[in-house]
Amino acid sequence: MPLEWKHGTDAVDWDALSALYRAAPLGEKSPQLLQTVFANSMFKCFVYDGARLVAAGRVLADGADCAYVCDIAVLPDHQGTGLGRQVVQHLVDAARGHRKILLYAVPGKEPFYRRFGFLRMKTAMAIFENQEAQLARGYLSED
Repeated sequence: MPLEWKHGTDAVDWDALSALYRAAPLGEKSPQLLQTVFANSMFKCFVYDGARLVAAGRVLADGADCAYVCDIAVLPDHQGTGLGRQVVQHLVDAARGHRKILLYAVPGKEPFYRRFGFLRMKTAMAIFENQEAQLARGYLSED
């Protein structure tokens, strides 16, 4: 059975999406948080294998200047199949026309995103809710 791609949030099972993020593993994201952030994202996709949600991603964008690709998640049993690449390509294509498309990658995964044309930014900075945890995970540097 071919994978089914959906772009609206009407039929999303938010508990299943939350479980997908835990399994991917991209951390704990509550169903309520996910419902809010996906509703506020200009572009989104949900990929189903039958009735099972196997991948998702979104782009937070303003429609002209800046687009931020984020929350790309693929179930472990679908990782390594090219599905993550397809999700990222789909979202990057949707965001084309913005002056800049940004993302931040899990440390060590930067080569994956280079295939789409992303380059490292020298001046990117961030404030996270839990700075210490992100320092420990390698997302931030104090130098």
